[in-house]
Amino acid sequence: MKYFKRLAPNGANGQVLTHSNHVGTHLDGEIHFFTPGKDIASLTMDFLVGPGAVVDISDAAGDYDVYSSKMIEERVDVREGDRLIIHTGYHKYGWDHPTADEVRYMVKHPGPDREFAEWAKKRKVKWIGVDCGSADHPMNTIIRDWMPRQAREADAHFQKKFGKKLGEYFSDDKYQLMHTEMFPYGIIHAECIGGDIDLLLNKRTTIGFFPWRFVDGEASIGRCVAVVEDPEFDQLMKRKASMPKTRFGDSIGCKGPA
Repeated sequence: MKYFKRLAPNGANGQVLTHSNHVGTHLDGEIHFFTPGKDIASLTMDFLVGPGAVVDISDAAGDYDVYSSKMIEERVDVREGDRLIIHTGYHKYGWDHPTADEVRYMVKHPGPDREFAEWAKKRKVKWIGVDCGSADHPMNTIIRDWMPRQAREADAHFQKKFGKKLGEYFSDDKYQLMHTEMFPYGIIHAECIGGDIDLLLNKRTTIGFFPWRFVDGEASIGRCVAVVEDPEFDQLMKRKASMPKTRFGDSIGCKGPA
């Protein structure tokens, strides 16, 4: 951010802000990975807002783990056409938390395999949200090349837990499958969700994401919200009052992965 004019001598303050479309909580649009797809401005309100579920898998998936549709369905009722928010617990490593750990947040969080992607297609999920750096497994992205030490850790983890080397489990044909194999079907995702997500774990609610109406935008920063009735809101706020907070006053309720 920089000023291009100041109150003195220009008569008003004016600023220029330069940032990625993928900074903070943001929504990846289809054209992020699918050239003939929709831009952000083409997304309708009926698509962005509607019934959905928030699922907590933090007890089942830790560093470098792979989560499955079975883990989701064991914890929350997911219905056809839902918006699905996946709470891995890794938002507690975001920069605004007292337990901030940038490498763990971006590089070690769990992610899905193709089984999950195919399940989401069959359920006709509208869009998916995650509380970590990517909807893909970090070791199924370019991060595997950027962070070789962590890639070696992940490889050892995969061999021990799954009996396969990392490169065998996430072979080239699966590369960033949550982007490349989902966006052509209109199933996009929001990343880096946080806020008061800990208040709504394993619940159904109305969920909305509000990006800019960004013509030709391949992604957009935005707000992800849950819509609840007043009595439930009052109960949630009473619960929040007793919880520890982030530096911006969001609730910290789930311990997350150890």
